[in-house]
Amino acid sequence: MYSPPYNRIEDRAELLQFLQANNFPVIITRGLQASHLPASVHETGSQLVVDMHMARANRQWQAFDGTEVLIVFTGPHAYISPRWYEDKERVPTWNYTAAHLYGVPEIIEDLSHKHAGMRSLVGAMDPQWLPQFDALSPQYVERMLGGIVNFRIPVTRIDTRWKLSQNRGRREMELIAAELQKEGQSALAALTLKHLVK
Repeated sequence: MYSPPYNRIEDRAELLQFLQANNFPVIITRGLQASHLPASVHETGSQLVVDMHMARANRQWQAFDGTEVLIVFTGPHAYISPRWYEDKERVPTWNYTAAHLYGVPEIIEDLSHKHAGMRSLVGAMDPQWLPQFDALSPQYVERMLGGIVNFRIPVTRIDTRWKLSQNRGRREMELIAAELQKEGQSALAALTLKHLVK
């Protein structure tokens, strides 16, 4: 991903929060196969790990052959109008947040580990339903787990781009953030203000 130095995010805590908040990425494997999947992202020590699953009927998991995959996370994004700048010699652009994570998938076969992974995902996404999840019959759970392929991806490298008009200077970024707020793009407006250039 093209990302000038001023668009890169180095803050690990901010990146982790972004990945957890935008947890429906696209996973891309060789042969240009792609799937949109829920993801659970966490740190094990200093290692960033992405836990995912897909339907067993989705043949993409068969491309997990020890080679690297790409996981694309996207966050808030919006059209930026030239009308919003103080300097009128401007053209339209699109501001956005994205992270590309790379790693080699490891398939999880152990039933108890698969169950723990799904329980963790339910706990994160729907904690109110967790007691009902825990009450499902073992036979039903085993059948459902048999229909999916669980895998984890230890992340080996990361590319980020928070394109927030940092190249236009603080004043222009403040103007853009104000207009984004008016347009109902509060998440992108807040990120723009958080990353104002000095």
